[in-house]
Amino acid sequence: MTVESTAAARKPRRASKRTSAAKKPQSAEPQLVQLLTPEGERVEHPDYGIDLSADELRGLYRDMVLTRRFDAEATALQRQGELGLWASLLGQEAAQIGSGRALRDDDYVFPTYREHGVAWCRGVDPTNLLGMFRGVNHGGWDPNSNNFHLYTIVIGSQTLHATGYAMGVAKDGADSAVIAYFGDGASSQGDVAESFTFSAVYNAPVVFFCQNNQWAISEPTERQTRVPLYQRAQGFGFPGVRVDGNDVLACLAVTRSALERARRGEGPTLVEAFTYRMGAHTTSDDPTKYRADEERAAWEAKDPILRLRAYLEKEKFADDAFFTALDEESETLGKRVREAVRAMPDPDPMALFEHGYADGNSLVDEERAQFAAYQASFVDSAEEGK
Repeated sequence: MTVESTAAARKPRRASKRTSAAKKPQSAEPQLVQLLTPEGERVEHPDYGIDLSADELRGLYRDMVLTRRFDAEATALQRQGELGLWASLLGQEAAQIGSGRALRDDDYVFPTYREHGVAWCRGVDPTNLLGMFRGVNHGGWDPNSNNFHLYTIVIGSQTLHATGYAMGVAKDGADSAVIAYFGDGASSQGDVAESFTFSAVYNAPVVFFCQNNQWAISEPTERQTRVPLYQRAQGFGFPGVRVDGNDVLACLAVTRSALERARRGEGPTLVEAFTYRMGAHTTSDDPTKYRADEERAAWEAKDPILRLRAYLEKEKFADDAFFTALDEESETLGKRVREAVRAMPDPDPMALFEHGYADGNSLVDEERAQFAAYQASFVDSAEEGK
């Protein structure tokens, strides 16, 4: 056989190898922890059991309904020009209420800008969430009063804050835990990878709670990762679990387990809540430009509130009087939020120069005086025009 014929004989095999390598790696269907099916059927899981009373189940349902009502009111207020922007949680109520109710009072939460349901669970007044979006304050609540940090706009940075805080908790010898919320888009940020590294190496008592709502603004999950997000934890040396993010019972059970593991000194856990963002990324976004109506319709059938209601009705844990009273409470909440937002006072423009330096700064003092003179010029002009 000649050299040319030998090379020719090998060519098809090389091409075959290249073709094979280009194929997307095959993997088994990711495991999903689920305790309540979309039809409202209660199922068991070997690793995550939960036993709740009828009162507790009704409480979870109430939490989700009121959170959704508040969210809808905030969206409407933005459309009416009362808020500059709003990030809706529509469809993610189970992930937030389930995980939020798993927390102890002494646990600490580091949210993004969409954790309105978790804020509700931590006792933050819903109206306090709206000041920043109206542009009248920088947050609206004291983080240490509820162990709920201010909303974080920078994508992924709160995971580093949570990791550092958790490392401090461990050094203090406390048995409390820390939880950091972020989305599937944030999982691509370097800050998140760094927080995974530090938390693993220092065995920090932190739970990373990723709400995978399938879309990082207009980018689908498959554009961000070749493996399910929860499997990334393996590369950093700690466990990951995927939970049905539209199942409030499963989210509660899985998060509770991860928090207890952190408190026992066993280190971090990554929880991927597999859910869906039913609305826009924010009110400045138009999701009809990049996703199909059929996709949204398929997820509507998995609605977290409807499935728990179906279970409550099937087991006779709630009657018509309960649902009617809750509807009335929802409307009362909506009215209170609406009136509170419109009554928010405008901030003092001079507050811009406060709290920048602990001991003051001559340059800031100079800028403050210049801005005060600028503001006064409008008053002088108005007086001259009379």
